[in-house]
Amino acid sequence: MDHDSTAVAPQDRGATAVEYALIASLIAGVVGGAIALLGQHVVGLFTSVPGF
Repeated sequence: MDHDSTAVAPQDRGATAVEYALIASLIAGVVGGAIALLGQHVVGLFTSVPGF
């Protein structure tokens, strides 16, 4: 046999792209949530540094 077993079949490429998009959107949601939760706390830390 002369085919690469790691190659993605054409019918699977669409599904793989959707999976990567879902993972990317999940990561973006987690980052956005962390920024929303911690944003004001971090701003308070930087504004309370003496001398600036």
